Amino acid sequence: MDITDAKTRIVFSGQGMQPLDDTQIIPGDVTLVTIDRPDFKKHYITVHPDDSGNPYSMFDKIAKCVKDNNAMIVSQFVFGCTDLHGDGMTALKKACGEVQWPVTWIQGDGAEDSNLLTGSQVYAISGTQINMIRMNGTIVGNTYEDEDAVYCLLGDLHPPDLTLSRKEQTKATFEQMEKALALVDMDFSNVLRTWLYLDNLLKWYDEFNVVRTQFFTEHGVFDRMVPASTGIGVSNHLGSALVTDVLAVKPKTDKVKIFAVPSPLQCPALDYKSSFSRAVELQLPDHRQLFISGTASIEPGGATVHLDDTSKQIELTMDVIKEILVSRNMSWEDTTRAIAYFKDAADIPLLYQYCEENNLPPMPIAISHSDICRDDLLFEIEFDASVAT
Repeated sequence: MDITDAKTRIVFSGQGMQPLDDTQIIPGDVTLVTIDRPDFKKHYITVHPDDSGNPYSMFDKIAKCVKDNNAMIVSQFVFGCTDLHGDGMTALKKACGEVQWPVTWIQGDGAEDSNLLTGSQVYAISGTQINMIRMNGTIVGNTYEDEDAVYCLLGDLHPPDLTLSRKEQTKATFEQMEKALALVDMDFSNVLRTWLYLDNLLKWYDEFNVVRTQFFTEHGVFDRMVPASTGIGVSNHLGSALVTDVLAVKPKTDKVKIFAVPSPLQCPALDYKSSFSRAVELQLPDHRQLFISGTASIEPGGATVHLDDTSKQIELTMDVIKEILVSRNMSWEDTTRAIAYFKDAADIPLLYQYCEENNLPPMPIAISHSDICRDDLLFEIEFDASVAT
């Protein structure tokens, strides 16, 4: 199968649908990447806010994109002020109908603009059935399947008791993951990737890592593949110590392969006691997907480099991402979705400047204001990519 037959990219703006390769991403755009499977289609939607003054107008654009593709939303991220969560969920329901998917709504710690949303990302599918996962009456995820595997996305997972200590909330949240997975006959051995969004991360990231490492040890994760992951400092609308998302896949056949992918320019994160793989690849009979963990300006020995220089940190980080892609015979053009995290929102234009100066193709990158896992890191980015086989 030719790659161009398996994947399409388009941008929706006020002027209608246009090929992504011919269009620069501008505020207000909706970027859609669609991957054809034999029995259904996968849609990755990235939205940037427009200049209308309505922070929820991007939900209308998502709704149009989903409707035009006869799709159903599986999960969603919203990046921006958590004070907008209540009215925002009402606006999302008005635009898209009953919200039957998890919405992880996160805000950068210390964000100054109380009326700011910086974007949203949606994963949707068409041509097959979605099954909701509920715990205690709340939708925490969705599953779907084909002849190759069962696919599960969990989102907006919080600890059930917010009065617990941060360490106890972390343990309880990992237990919530296990409980939700068990509802669809999965467990943590099926997890490919996690998103771990910690409130005031810089104050307790070491404590978090102790709990995660203990959980992984008790569940035998280190005896098999360690998931890819993103760990970022943001607050959430409930005020819990953390909120998490999970991607899990349960193969039905040995034609499906799942394995960790190293970073050619960095040491394993396990070397400095952070329990995640640099990337994980999912190989299906018709295409391969690469999930690159949150990546930052860290040199091969594990130390932060380019202190106080966001431009240089972006440059090194993007070099690291590029080499991971190349190691798997992929390129920037194969990107399906990405999230860029900035410690200082004023630095956001530096990423676009880097992309322009290096002649990178337009890519579906959502923007989040956040703390990175070290105080001296100013930028982090995660990437997914896909190619046909």
